[in-house]
Amino acid sequence: VLRGMKAIFILLLITVVFNLFLTPGKTVVSFWIFTITDQGIRTAAMMGIRLIFLIIGSSVMTLTTTPSRLTDGLESLLGPMKKIGVPVHEIAMMMAIALRFIPILMEETDKIMKAQMARGASFDQGKIIERAKSMVPLLVPLFISAFRRANDLAMAMEARCYHGGEGRTKMKPLIYRRRDFLTYLFFACYLGIMIAVMVYPL
Repeated sequence: VLRGMKAIFILLLITVVFNLFLTPGKTVVSFWIFTITDQGIRTAAMMGIRLIFLIIGSSVMTLTTTPSRLTDGLESLLGPMKKIGVPVHEIAMMMAIALRFIPILMEETDKIMKAQMARGASFDQGKIIERAKSMVPLLVPLFISAFRRANDLAMAMEARCYHGGEGRTKMKPLIYRRRDFLTYLFFACYLGIMIAVMVYPL
């Protein structure tokens, strides 16, 4: 968790610094080769707030919603697109498989790193470029493992006679309630307001 928070903090810091120093506008503070402008301050603050809310929103969603419920919701949301031939169920299934593969690949990466560290490899020493180069030998065994797992999954799905979403039922089907439609209405209004503000700025 702390390692993930460190990466997020670095990304947030880079975003704020780049927008703060590289955005043109009226000079507020100038020292050496750096210049801070009023537009840079506003842009950095806005981008920082957006990134924070994006991280909070995605974290809350992933912590409160299982991958299966998330893909079921996506399939239900995109349901009307079936009428124009869009394979909604297959798209949702691919998303579910991708979400389930992420922790599996992370675990596999950790195993490969530990195996190579036991053979004398080092991944936490040297400069950033050297660390990046040291990660290259992980890619081949990781890709081989990913393809092997994907092949096993495909064979298992074929053995269970999986042929898409036609005629399939769900153990816990989603039921739309009033709050769901109110949420759709709220986000539609919010999106409309944001587009209007971008097109017709105050």
